[in-house]
Amino acid sequence: MWIYEKKLLYPVRVSTCNPNIAKLLLEAYGGQDGELSQALRYMTQRYTMPPKVIAIINDIGTEELAHMEMIATMIYKLTKDATPEQLRAAGLGEYYIDHGKSLFYQNAQGVEWSAKYIQSKGDPIADLYEDIAAEEKARATYEYIINLTDDPDVIDCLNFLRQREIIHSQRLREAVELLKEEQDN
Repeated sequence: MWIYEKKLLYPVRVSTCNPNIAKLLLEAYGGQDGELSQALRYMTQRYTMPPKVIAIINDIGTEELAHMEMIATMIYKLTKDATPEQLRAAGLGEYYIDHGKSLFYQNAQGVEWSAKYIQSKGDPIADLYEDIAAEEKARATYEYIINLTDDPDVIDCLNFLRQREIIHSQRLREAVELLKEEQDN
């Protein structure tokens, strides 16, 4: 089970109200390669992983939940003082009509999150390679969002998240090697 500390994994600050950046961050929240998909993928896959890999998958999955919380906090802070006109100008008019300033799982284009985004084959090697690809896609998404923002506080947080995706990819590669060594023996 988990122990929840009432603090974020990394400090989340924003310099100013900016619904445009918030819209981009929806991709990392509820997009195909977003944190929700990552967390659910690992929480599902851990049941068919060999004992040597379960802890790695579980650790990464729970950290992805913390990443979701960070992204949600950024989106909230970037939109909490936004006027309906600012939200509409940022392309969030329909979102605002449906959800107000509440968070909802969708991507930056407004496509709602789908369980189709989760891959779980039940074959540890196949799933781990899928996971590595997913982590690299998440890393790239963070890089692209960083390229589109000039808020130094948001960039700082996104750099932290991007680095964690790199570390997750490395840990998953180590898990593949563990399984290959086990197969060779």
